[in-house]
Amino acid sequence: MMNGFNAFMEKHIVPFATKLNEQRHIAAVRDAFMYTFPITMAASIVILINSLIFSKQGFIAQILFLPKFFPHLEEAQKLLTSVTNGTMNIMSIFIAYLVARNLAKHFKADDMLVGMTGIAVFMIMYTPSIMKAGVTYLPTTYMGAQGLFVAMLCGGLVGEFLPKLTRIKKLQIKMPEMVPPAVARSFNGLIPIVIVIMTASILNYLIQLVAPQGINDVIYKSIQTPLTHIGVNIYGVIIIAIVQNLLWLVGIHGPNTLNALRSIIFTEADLSNQTFIAAHGGSTAGVPHPVTWGIMNDVFANMGGSGMTLGLIIAIFLVSRRKDYRTIAKMAFVPGLFNINEPLMFGLPIVLNPIMAIPFVLTPVVNILIGYLVTIVLKWMPSPAIGMTWTTPGPLLPFLGTGGNLVGLLMGFVCLGVSVMMYFPFVLAANKMIIPDEDESTNDKEKEIEKDAKKEAPADDTVLS
Repeated sequence: MMNGFNAFMEKHIVPFATKLNEQRHIAAVRDAFMYTFPITMAASIVILINSLIFSKQGFIAQILFLPKFFPHLEEAQKLLTSVTNGTMNIMSIFIAYLVARNLAKHFKADDMLVGMTGIAVFMIMYTPSIMKAGVTYLPTTYMGAQGLFVAMLCGGLVGEFLPKLTRIKKLQIKMPEMVPPAVARSFNGLIPIVIVIMTASILNYLIQLVAPQGINDVIYKSIQTPLTHIGVNIYGVIIIAIVQNLLWLVGIHGPNTLNALRSIIFTEADLSNQTFIAAHGGSTAGVPHPVTWGIMNDVFANMGGSGMTLGLIIAIFLVSRRKDYRTIAKMAFVPGLFNINEPLMFGLPIVLNPIMAIPFVLTPVVNILIGYLVTIVLKWMPSPAIGMTWTTPGPLLPFLGTGGNLVGLLMGFVCLGVSVMMYFPFVLAANKMIIPDEDESTNDKEKEIEKDAKKEAPADDTVLS
């Protein structure tokens, strides 16, 4: 059966994925996320330190009893809190620039100017500023991961059309020969840039006539509103899990986007469970709401982060032959152990990755069903309803969430093993994708840089190149 599945993957999925990865817009987005990998990796390490060590509820702080020795432990978080403002919280700005720049390189246009125009268009289309007490405030909500879809859209459109406009002779401003080439090149792109940013502004105005908070708000509400009537049951948990991970695949931060919705649906049930546990000496047996998001998804289906990606990391270690996958997996392992998977999402990347899309969506669903089976149907273990900090290592959550049930400990590793097995065939399929030889591509880039350095283009006929 496994051989047949692998044959199907090799015959149908791998060629499709390879062709899709070669498509210029997909490649531009994929490479943009790869460029941001050092930033996301650095931010993940800082988040890990702040959450595990400097938080009173942190896993390491708890097992080492740090709060007892350092009563003001959480004050240390202030030292590193601002790091996220310069990394994760402006991720969409990076992506708008990089997607536009990568497409400009494809068209052999001036990638720097096109990239900066990508940022300009993203901010033109951004949520309107707010005036309070004579001071203007710009919401930061969509500058981070929640704005990635619009950032990719803006960067893609600018990267596609601006290079073409700059090649229209009538839109070029000719400068005298004595003008430096860099200045001449900037003026050649002036009229096309004016056209692009004016078009973006008009489009933003029209969108705001219908949705005053702009296109980001339109996307957010169009996703959230249809899901608002989902109840506290296994179907609601599964539907939200599927939607959340589908959003991740297209670059929308699923957990953040659906956070408010999940709070509306499940917070009351979770609080009711915690009250029950406190009144029954810490026992989770018989909690009034054994099926909530925090129990079924966060405990059984979130090991490593969205998509059960700790299983993906282990699968890469075991069967991947790709150097890029193995390198990123090594760097992402420690954050992934504590359920931080941005290094994988943006470094592998999983976003817009056709090979990993299927297991990324289905693996959490399978593990949610396993959790439902062992707690509700078979009743092998009590409901793991004790609230745990989100950075607790995934396989330990069913054990700690039940107050120390050994079946829970076993099920944590069973769910992790299932996720590894589900990712196996897709990691094997990724081995068969065509990957340019690293040395060859590096040499080609060096030759191209050397060629550009030697080439002296006349100032009067320089286009964005």
